[in-house]
Formats: sequence, structure tokens, C-alpha cells
Amino acid sequence: MTASAPVHGTWEPRPATRWEDGFLSGNGRHGALVFGDPHAERVVVTHHTLVRPNGRDDRPPQLAGELPALQDRLLAGDTTAAEDFTDGRPLQWVQPFHPAFQIRVARPPGGGADYRRDVDFTTGVVSTTCAGRTSRVFVSRADDVVVQHVVVQHVVVQHVDGPGLTLDIDLDPRLPGAPAGLGVGHGAVLTPEGALLSLRARYPDSDRACTGVTQVVVTGGTTTLAPPGLHIEGARSVLLLTRVRRHHGELDVAAEGRALRELPTAYDDLLDRHAALHRTAYERVTLDLAADPGERSLPGSELLKRPHSAALLERLFAAGRYHLLSASGLFPPRLSGLWTGDWNTAWSGGFTNDANLNLQISSAPAAALPEVTEAHANLVHRLLPDWRDNARAIFGTRGVVAPAHTDGESGHSYHFNREYPLHLWTAGADWLLKPLVDHDETHGTRDPRTAAALAEAALFYEDFLTRTDEDGHLVVVPSYSPENRPANAGWGTINAAMDLSAARHALRTAAAHHPGIPDAARWHALADRLPPHRVNEDGALAEWARPGLTDSYDHRHLSHLYGVWPLDEINPYDTPGLATAAHRALELRGAENDSAHGHLHHALIAARLRDADRVAHALGRVLEGDFFHASLMSAHYPGRDVYNADAAHTLPAVLIEMLVQSAPDRLVLLPALPAAHPEGALRGVRTRFGAELDLTWTRERATAVIRPGRTRRVELRTSSGTRSLHLVAGEDLVLTLRAW
Repeated sequence: MTASAPVHGTWEPRPATRWEDGFLSGNGRHGALVFGDPHAERVVVTHHTLVRPNGRDDRPPQLAGELPALQDRLLAGDTTAAEDFTDGRPLQWVQPFHPAFQIRVARPPGGGADYRRDVDFTTGVVSTTCAGRTSRVFVSRADDVVVQHVVVQHVVVQHVDGPGLTLDIDLDPRLPGAPAGLGVGHGAVLTPEGALLSLRARYPDSDRACTGVTQVVVTGGTTTLAPPGLHIEGARSVLLLTRVRRHHGELDVAAEGRALRELPTAYDDLLDRHAALHRTAYERVTLDLAADPGERSLPGSELLKRPHSAALLERLFAAGRYHLLSASGLFPPRLSGLWTGDWNTAWSGGFTNDANLNLQISSAPAAALPEVTEAHANLVHRLLPDWRDNARAIFGTRGVVAPAHTDGESGHSYHFNREYPLHLWTAGADWLLKPLVDHDETHGTRDPRTAAALAEAALFYEDFLTRTDEDGHLVVVPSYSPENRPANAGWGTINAAMDLSAARHALRTAAAHHPGIPDAARWHALADRLPPHRVNEDGALAEWARPGLTDSYDHRHLSHLYGVWPLDEINPYDTPGLATAAHRALELRGAENDSAHGHLHHALIAARLRDADRVAHALGRVLEGDFFHASLMSAHYPGRDVYNADAAHTLPAVLIEMLVQSAPDRLVLLPALPAAHPEGALRGVRTRFGAELDLTWTRERATAVIRPGRTRRVELRTSSGTRSLHLVAGEDLVLTLRAW
């Protein structure tokens, strides 16, 4: 179909002088951010566990005893009653995510005209070539180590004073925002292989510290200590293997060094072990938009100047999947993914659960990245005991309530104040469990941990939903729609649309995962007693179903449309009236402060509502707004303001949703394809009914090849109509659409 294939990497002809432009590698635990000039390369090492103690009190507020009085006041019409429903603590941020240190590799000045840097998405290798030297960096999924290899090209070193590499290497803690009082200690010892470097940073007023250990393997030449690092002369190659540990008290550096010495010392062996895991995951899904071959060959920074280029969307799709995979392992991606070059990471670099985290991982089931969903499951199940504490302390119930923010260590609700009463958000457990439900549907499995967590979410609602309105409907009180408020009331209110959707979904999904038990019937009955969504005087789905609460339209969050995306509770096929109201709500929604996550959340909902023009407009706001750094990692605001992974990681989901949507019993093809992309191919996408799908399209026709893993019947929806498909496991089905 096209003369050349999409590019699975990006490159630049100039060094990255800002860490934000540095190319990225990661294995979901360790991260590496590569930047610097040709004679002083810097590799910033990060790790998901690196959060700095900040003295926060992470206990959930003990408010359960005051809850009935608050409910009485809100139901009686006191619209500001929830504003003093706190324990008096000031707003506390989660522990800040921070970098460990930078590995500095300095070379003598000279040359530089042939400089080029690349990142290969298929392997995760960041390469820099200049003046006859090549540096390659990747983070191994097989060995959990940052690998850095420096070689001199086409030079044979026969004598220690002959031609070769002259390098100075050290571990440097001097990164922006490092706190005063950070206790830093260096270590450097020569070994038979070369040297062992270490750096320990103890947090101020804490017994916690992080320690990095680098095994340096030198081939040829001489190695001497040059505290705090070492000096190398005349080497043929230098291999650095680095790990970071966050710990209490002291760390046995010698033992860490011995563990590193057990790894292979041949670069190619290390790469082969890693690439077998990384490449397999990355290559499962590809997108081809029939882009111009000349544009495909451009460096990323030049391509970003062409916001309407199909080649740009291809590369951002590829980069988004690469960065999402690289950031996911121990945990899913943080607000900044797995990377930062500054100790003062925006919003503490935590996990913001009320929108950002789910948006970032939204492509994982369809884009065939179960590694991402498994990382998300790691975070959820690690924090479930704290979610139980939240339910008991704040609401006096069984079950679980998820917090809006976490640092990965604590799942308690302690980040709240009057303007952001995030401790009142009860939809969080369902919202965060939904990706795990999608994963199970995609793979045809039932993870017992997910089923158990869903049951706990249902138990919370069983205890919490005790108040009724004059029509006999259950009332969600207090209720909160992140992070908005009615135009005529306080922040904590009644019957936010997101809370209604979450409660219905949690109760019914828990019942479906536990058929036959008495609880299931009760959960279904509770779901049926919740009030319906309300359509306001503007014809829009109201953000608060409680009559009398007025919508505030200019806001970056679209929490009230949870029923559209990702739930499918509201869709054009089964609930056309509500879908029309939801579309009107989307039309009226402003962009507030132009946050990238708001634009792409808008696009995801528009795709579900089959509005291709609105998808294209939302994408345009991001592509034309200068949201992407040369690294193809993104920013939170236009003009590359505030390093943030929301746009980078969410964009692949938008591109998939405009082409293919699925539910356990439905397949929708080309629901919201913008006119600017009349030709292309999406290959390897997964569906929630257990099939793999390849889709190609031109102006004249579209072809879908469906490879079912399970036998079932699904409804096919296209612009030309509806039909039923009988899918048989192991039997490919080819569909040709002549009028899509």
C-alpha cells in the first residue's frame, strides 16, 4: 500500500541540551534519560520507587462519625455543607518522585560535526555517534540494569598509550531541585574488570536513602581512580552496568557489585536477552497512515513542525506505545512516566488516579500491551489494604475507596482540601478496576484478584448507599465530580454523574464475576435503584443528576461522561437518547487551561460518539499546541510547559478508538476516522471479545481480518449498517466494506 514502512524510532542531528529533550529508555523499574553535548554525555537514572519523604501524615481522615450529619445537611439543601468535612489538615502532596543521579561520561573536546542521536523503539536502545565514537544505552527487561556501552569505531588498540577512548566517568548527584541537606557519599574502587562506583544519597531528616552502584568493565587501556570517579585512557570499549536501590539504613554496596559482576559483560549478549522481551511486546501492534516517505525520514523535531503530517501521527503512535511499555513494570506510568531530570517534579510526579493514570494506560488492552495492565494491577493490589482503611475511616463501611493521588507507597486518602475534597470521591475503585476488567475480557480470563476487588467495591456501595430521594431512588451523598463543582453549589454535592455510573458498573460487574451467590442478587437490586442520568435545560447530560445543580462547562475534566468512555453504559446503539445528550455535553465543554489530558479525553469520548470532526479538532489542539519535546515525550500545557506523559501515552488510544472499538459482544469499525487520513492500516489490535484484528482502508474500501481466539457471536457496526458475525476460534474471517 505504501512505498516505505512507518519509522519505529526517532533521531536528531543535534545534542539535547535540555533534559526534557533527552531520549528515553526504561524497563518499568529503572529509567534512563540520555542527553548532553558530544563531549559530556549524561544519563539520568531513575527508578519507580524513588520518592522523597516529605513528612506527610498519610492517615485517612477519621470522619465516619460525622458522615450522617453531613448527609442530612446536603439532602436538606445546604449546598456548602461538605466544605468543612475535613479533619483540619492542610493540603498534603504525596511524596515527590525524583531522579537518582546522572552518570557523566566526559571526553576530550574535538570533532562533533558528524553528531547524530537515535532511539530505536523496537529495542529501546538510545545511540549517540560523534567523532568516531558510539555510545549506546538501554535498560534491560531481562536483567533489570541500565546498560551503557561506549566504543571507539574502527580503531585497534595495541598499546595503552595508543589511540582509543579517553573518558572521565562519575556519578553526579547535582541535579536541579535537589533538597538542601541531602547527604551524599561517593565510593570508587578498582576491580579486575575495571572499577565499581557507588553513590549514596540520604534524604534529609530521614533514615531512608537511595544508592546507585555502577560496575565499569573496561576493555584495553588503563583505568585509574580520579575521585569521585575514574579516568580511562586508551580503551577499546567501556561497559557500564547500573542499578539503584531505595532502602532504609545502609546498603551492602559490595554485594550489589557482586550481583552486577554475575551479569554478562558482552554488550550484544545483554542486548539479546533484553530485546527478546521488549521487541516482542513492542511489535505486536503497528499503525500505517500512508505517510510521505520523505517526511518519515525527518528528525522528530522537524516533523513536529508539521502538525498535519500523517508521518507525525505515525511516529507519535509508535513513540507512545514505546514510552508506555518502557514506563510500565513495577508500576504503571507516573505523571512523568518513569523519567525526570528535576527533583521538583510537577504535582510530585505521582499517580493522579481521577483522570491521568487511566488515560495514560487506556490503549493497553487494544494495543496488545498486557505488560502495562499487569503493572497497573501491581499498583492496585499493592494498595488495596489502604483502600479498605479509607472506606472505614471516612465512610464507616466495608469495602474499598481509592484515593485520587498516590506515590505508590501509600493508598490512603490524605490529599484533600476545601477546593479539592478528593477524599469524597467514591468512584475511584471502579474507575481504577475498569482497565483490569477490560484486560480479562480481552484475554478471556478471570483474574481472581480482580473479582475479589470488585466484590469489595460492591460491598462499599452496599453499606454506603442508604439514603433515598422522594422517588425512592438511592442517593449518592456526598458526591464529587473530579475536579469540578456546580456553578451554584460547593464542591461536595449529591449524585455526580460519574458516581452514579461507577456505582452501577461496580455493582453489576461484581455480580457478573460472582454469579450464584446471594450477594450478586442484592448488588443487582441496588444498581437498579440508582437514579437515571439527568438531561439539563441545554439538552446536555448533566454533570450532577440532582435537580437544581447547575453545570460548569469550562473545565478540563470530563468525569461526567464516564458512562460513554470507557464504560459503554451510554452509546449510540443501545441508548441513543442519552448518547445525544452526552454529545451535547461534549459540545458545551470548554478546554479550561488547555491541559493535554483534557483534549485527548475529549477525543476518546468523541470517538465513542462517532464524531470524527471533534476527534480531529481535539487532536489538532495537541499537535498544533507545541506539546511535544524533541524526545517525543509530552508536556502538560502548550508550549512544552511542564514535562508530563499524558499526551504521549494517551494518543495511541485515541488513534485506535477512531479506527476500531470493541465490547464483549460488539465490534465497531472506522467509527470516527478523520477525513485527513483516508488510507492506512492498523495491525495486531486486540478486541474485548478475544480476537486479533488487522484493518486496512483506502478511499474505496476497507478490509478487516479477524482472528478469533474464542467462539462467539458479536454485532458488527459500520457506517453502512449492522450485521451479526459468528466467530469460530482458530478460523480467520475476512470482511470487506465497500461503503465505510
